[in-house]
Amino acid sequence: MTNRTVLAEALIAQTPWAGATRRPLAGDASNRRYERLVDPTNGRTAVLMDAPPEKSDDVEPFVRVAEYLRSVGLSAPEIYAEDTQYGFLLLEDLGDDLFARVLKKDPGKERELYRAATDVLLHLHQAPSLALPSYDPSLMTELAALAFTKYAAGILGTCDEDAMSRFEHRFADILHRETSGSKVVVLRDYHAENLLWLPQREGVKRVGLLDFQLAMLGHPAYDLVSLLQDVRRDVSAGIEMQMINHYISASGMDDHDFRTAYSVLGAQRNLRILGVFARLATEYGKPHYVDMIPAVWAHLMRDLDHPALVSVASLLHEALPRPTPQNLAKLRTQ
Repeated sequence: MTNRTVLAEALIAQTPWAGATRRPLAGDASNRRYERLVDPTNGRTAVLMDAPPEKSDDVEPFVRVAEYLRSVGLSAPEIYAEDTQYGFLLLEDLGDDLFARVLKKDPGKERELYRAATDVLLHLHQAPSLALPSYDPSLMTELAALAFTKYAAGILGTCDEDAMSRFEHRFADILHRETSGSKVVVLRDYHAENLLWLPQREGVKRVGLLDFQLAMLGHPAYDLVSLLQDVRRDVSAGIEMQMINHYISASGMDDHDFRTAYSVLGAQRNLRILGVFARLATEYGKPHYVDMIPAVWAHLMRDLDHPALVSVASLLHEALPRPTPQNLAKLRTQ
């Protein structure tokens, strides 16, 4: 047995799942691994998260944000046991009904599920906040620049430092101008493969929340962009518009300001994802992320049509190579 196997079994031995059977669950883009534990005596289940600290994973932010989300009435997993020193958590099992899976089987539920997910954001943004770092223009600009250092450089073999510098200067100004104001908790990975449908629960608790350990304080539009400009599944244009309208109406946000921030943050998020997906392919041996780059590009191009982004749109069109089959092949083969 590996050391981590011994450590995991030591934690599980202290819980009602000491005699449980274990089977692996699908992971995510991080270094974390997951297993489902099943108690053979009563069928009760739990999920083991294995997040090795030596691989820069830290479970303490997950614990803190999970407890916060539960305290404000949302369905984050209950934490049954924890070993924060070695990176293990035993979590409530919220099931397998990810939004993406439910909607693949029954596309007619799209409006119901996305309305419920939008209502979760409205609820969260009205709740008392949590003390978290700020997702501020400086950090957002730095992360958006991954489109130059990882995506463009991965295809072209070099990064256009001059174009990137001009982009950073202009984009930081746009973010300062268009995304200022009061901040809310943003989960930052709020999409159909991190949301679970729990129809047996009521109200906002019908949406199970996963992968929120990177939460920060940011603009209210950020998670709505994550939800509606989802690179993993196509959200219909009608649903996107309905949910934006619903959020604005229910929150009382200024219509023009919110829609502008939505497009600006969409551009920021999609630029970051271009870089992240390219990096996962070229540096971490995960070339399947390249398959999603055309969807990221399509969202980015639509965001760049907004007048607020005119000062960076032409620069980005010139500096970033289009995701043609030939260009994407370069990212896959490194």
